[in-house]
Amino acid sequence: MAVKKDSNNLFIERRDDNKYVVRKANSERASAVTNTQGEAIERAKQLNPDAAVHVERVRTTTGGKPDKWRKV
Repeated sequence: MAVKKDSNNLFIERRDDNKYVVRKANSERASAVTNTQGEAIERAKQLNPDAAVHVERVRTTTGGKPDKWRKV
């Protein structure tokens, strides 16, 4: 699913240290860092209740990147 990265989207990604970050599109810094994906989803909803929240699918794809997103 291709996701348009506009200002009303928030993205949750897993870091290498297994923490989860909430980011706006093309941001350099995370808006929040949490221990679990569930906490990250809740924090994203608190930060912007009107935003569409997308969670990174962490899996191997034929393209070599986990760049697929699922909407929460």
